[in-house]
Amino acid sequence: MSYHEFLLFAGLAILAAFWLPRFVSGREPTASALLILAGFVCALAIDEAPPLFTPISHPQWWETLSEMAVIVALFATGMRLDVVRPFARWRVTWRLLAVAMPLTIGAMVLTGMAAGLPLASALLLGAVLAPTDPVLAGDLQVGPPTEGGEHPVRFALTTEAGLNDGLAFPFVYLAIAGLGGISGTEAFHWLSYDVAYRIAVGTVSGGLTGWLLGQVVFRWPMGNILAETGSGVLALAGVLVCYGAAEFIHGYGFIACFVGGMAFRRVEAKHSFHSNLHLFNLAIEHALTAVLLLMTGAALGTYAARVEWTHIAIAASLIFLVRPLSGWVALGGSGLPPRERFVTAAFGVRGIGSLYYLAFAASAAPLPGLADLWLIVLVAIALSALVHGLSAAPVLAGIRADTASEPNRRPRHAPEQAQ
Repeated sequence: MSYHEFLLFAGLAILAAFWLPRFVSGREPTASALLILAGFVCALAIDEAPPLFTPISHPQWWETLSEMAVIVALFATGMRLDVVRPFARWRVTWRLLAVAMPLTIGAMVLTGMAAGLPLASALLLGAVLAPTDPVLAGDLQVGPPTEGGEHPVRFALTTEAGLNDGLAFPFVYLAIAGLGGISGTEAFHWLSYDVAYRIAVGTVSGGLTGWLLGQVVFRWPMGNILAETGSGVLALAGVLVCYGAAEFIHGYGFIACFVGGMAFRRVEAKHSFHSNLHLFNLAIEHALTAVLLLMTGAALGTYAARVEWTHIAIAASLIFLVRPLSGWVALGGSGLPPRERFVTAAFGVRGIGSLYYLAFAASAAPLPGLADLWLIVLVAIALSALVHGLSAAPVLAGIRADTASEPNRRPRHAPEQAQ
């Protein structure tokens, strides 16, 4: 497949994925699964797969494209949040990050080792698959800026996806370091530098950069502010500045982008210009995501003969067992009604962030079991797109109104509201 043939295929596939569901059922499309299917069919139809379809041997493009998609999505996610206080509103989020995420990593490490992966590769599998995705989970998250209606479930899923991508990075570094064994000195360095320093620097630099960007766009100079131009490209500039500044001083840029988006929004939280920025970010995010989903399907088609039942079983255990159970345990005592607790626990979408982490690790070090890791991740993303994509709309149809500013304010045994 030549470059121009791929462009033709990509354009037609994206149009079909968004148009076909409307033509058949008149409903809003679940395009993710269709794009993966289109890529899968394309790979089966060609004689020799191009490098773009073979991440096991050519991860570079996957790393670059997924990195850009994630940082754009993270900044946009932070910017979408209308209400971030009181801090008790974040209680469910902290439970998902501090309890559900480590439980998921641990469970996937054990699952990977049971499937025959070495410890370092199993740890990488857990780190790669633990974070939920800010890119593919749009239907589950809060709406555009100033729309309101930030139900606690949507708020929790949004903020979890915004933060856990960056929080997975220390475990990726730990897995890479573990390839040659870890001494006590190296373990201390990992804990002090990769965990404490880089998380703190990413958070602080993101907040400071977002605030400064807000001043430049909304307040300096007062008589001729940039926001009056209405140019959405400023959103991309904000993404690049937040990410680049944090990475320059060795902080986690993913955390910086999410925090930067929140800090930027807080400068003028109700300004209509945020809608312009959101639409511009959304266009870039959707374009990059569509290409990556096509690549995901094409990679699955290319490697179809190599997919084994163990790969499918590990991916299915994550989607149907590990994430729902770890989320349910983490949310015990949170005050969420049973239905909302289940939805929050079960709808942890896997996607583009997992592609980035695995491509990054594959480029950084020689990994044992690399092919198995790629196949598990590709199957998990496809399965998540199918299961979560088809079920998200009906399950969350009524979860829109912000009926309580914080979940724990609702009586523990209060009857569930009509959804």
